[in-house]
Amino acid sequence: MTKSFVTKDKLSISFEVFPPKKDGEFEAAFQIMDDLSALKPDFISVTYGAGGSKSKKTIEIASYIQNQLNIPAMVHLTCVGNRKDEILAVVEEMNKHNLTHILALRGDRPKDMTDDQYDSREFTYASDLMHFLKGNTNLHFGGGCYPEKHFECFSMESDLNHLRIKQDAGAEFFISQLFFDNDFYYSFLEKAAKKGITVPILAGIMPITSAKQIGTTVSLSGSSVPKALADIVAKYSDSPEDMRKAGIDYAIRQIQDLRQNGVDDIHLYTMNKPQTAKEILAGIR
Repeated sequence: MTKSFVTKDKLSISFEVFPPKKDGEFEAAFQIMDDLSALKPDFISVTYGAGGSKSKKTIEIASYIQNQLNIPAMVHLTCVGNRKDEILAVVEEMNKHNLTHILALRGDRPKDMTDDQYDSREFTYASDLMHFLKGNTNLHFGGGCYPEKHFECFSMESDLNHLRIKQDAGAEFFISQLFFDNDFYYSFLEKAAKKGITVPILAGIMPITSAKQIGTTVSLSGSSVPKALADIVAKYSDSPEDMRKAGIDYAIRQIQDLRQNGVDDIHLYTMNKPQTAKEILAGIR
């Protein structure tokens, strides 16, 4: 079993990407991965379709990243719509491609999942998936965390208790949900430390390069939008290129502040846009 590639002793820049929705889009997806690999991230994580609908595509992209581009790859794995045998089938496929790292998530409920299916699912929480992976595989895995609290959790205290359960289940790291106000992240780190969380917590940063992101991705994440970012969107919503530049600048300043405050692990939600990632890395380096 290889050493985890999420470490606490150096600056780490990693990317999140998503697999193509259609088979005919793979060539373009591979080009995107080529472009991102040129930026030399510490690793790239590949998202997973709800209920496992894209698991084969996730592994194909992850395998290309790791085995062809020689960049460590992490496979997202959700459990809300999967049985134990289906999880083991994904693990078996990962083993064939020498993929050793998982981001273990509950995932969103598939739209076609009935109430009976949801209530009788084999994995209730991500921590249940982690316990299963720990007992049945030799894989490294981590989980998600929420600087502003998971929207389904009734309190931050309860959310932090769940985080400790994930660590105790074997999570080696956490990647945060996107956030736009660093004070939320700093406060979260303090509270997590008091709960005994000792594994790395990567800061998840998403550049807002179009006004519509505020109404889609951001609203789904439950992250709050500070006035400074809301003002940028209001000012440049009718000027796409200016909005893009201002959004990238906001992300750069956010990361610079994180680094100045001792945060060494940055996970960039790239939205499969290599040029955006390139400009952000140029700005922070």
